Amino acid sequence: MTEERGAWKTFGERIIYDNRWVKLGLVDVEAPNGERWDYHVVHLGRIAIALIVDDQDRALMLWRYRFATDQWGYELLGGLVDDGEEAAVTAAREAAEESGWQPIGEPEHLISFEPLPGQTTAPMDVYLWRNAECIGEPTDTEEAGRVEWVPLSRVRELAQRKELLGSGTLVALLYYLTSYDPSEASREDEATESP
Repeated sequence: MTEERGAWKTFGERIIYDNRWVKLGLVDVEAPNGERWDYHVVHLGRIAIALIVDDQDRALMLWRYRFATDQWGYELLGGLVDDGEEAAVTAAREAAEESGWQPIGEPEHLISFEPLPGQTTAPMDVYLWRNAECIGEPTDTEEAGRVEWVPLSRVRELAQRKELLGSGTLVALLYYLTSYDPSEASREDEATESP
C-alpha cells in the first residue's frame, strides 16, 4: 500500500495510566511536516449500543442525567463490551438491564464508528432491533432514568435542543433516519404477510 499524503508515522506507545474504563498513552509520532514528539492518546473501551425501534416508529431510550457535562437528555441503551463478549450480546444485555425491555430476534448491525479520532480511540457499534418485550423493571440501578418510547419524528427537535446525549445516540438515530424509509418497511411487511 502506498503511503497517503499527510499520513503520520508512529514509533510506539507508552501507557501512563490504565484501568478498565480508560487508558492514557503517550505515542511517539512524527507529523507529516517531519516534527516528532510524544502525543497524548486516550483509549476508551468498546461500547455497544441498542437501537430498538417499534412498529410505531419510536425508539426506546432513557431520559437521564450525565454529571460530566451537567446535562439531562435522552440516550440510547448500551454499555461497555466485556472481555470475550460479542458487541451485539452486550447491546441486548445492557438494553434489558437498563430498561426492562429485552430485544427480540437477530440484531442488524447498523453502524460502527470512532467519535473522536484526533486524540481518542472509542470504538462504538450500534445494533438495530425492531421488536422487544417488557421483562420487568430495570435491574441496573446505576443507569437510573425514565424509560421512554420516543417518536423518531422528534429526533431533529431533540438534537437542536441538545437533548440527545452523546455521539452514540446522535450518530445511531441520524444514520437510521437517513438510511431507512418507514414506507418501504411497511411495503416489505405487507409483502411477507401476503400468501
